[in-house]
Amino acid sequence: MWPDPRVVEFVNDNFIPARVHVKDDSALFQKYGEKYNAQWTPTILMLDPSGEERHRIEGFLPNDDFLAQLMLGRAQIAFAEQKWDEAERRFREIVEQFPDTDAAPEALYWAGVAPYKGTHDAV
Repeated sequence: MWPDPRVVEFVNDNFIPARVHVKDDSALFQKYGEKYNAQWTPTILMLDPSGEERHRIEGFLPNDDFLAQLMLGRAQIAFAEQKWDEAERRFREIVEQFPDTDAAPEALYWAGVAPYKGTHDAV
């Protein structure tokens, strides 16, 4: 499905990929399109184990940007699961591996929030 083997490996190692094609299964596409407010294709959704959306990619991106966004989604899932150390590590990997992507500044921000949440969360 993806031409970059890094993307294929990352997806297979971190997600359970599912594809709903607009033409091949229009009823299913409409069902999930409505459930997740997916207006057009491609829309890549990263869901946590309970099915809650944690990150979304809409449209086409260059390979490095796409991989960084996938990594951001995986880090956000760890953050939502309150796995603070894992989330911080995953966010920092984005900054280290893809510093010139749009995902890097967001990842750097969340890399700072994760350890704070793990030790100073007043909630």
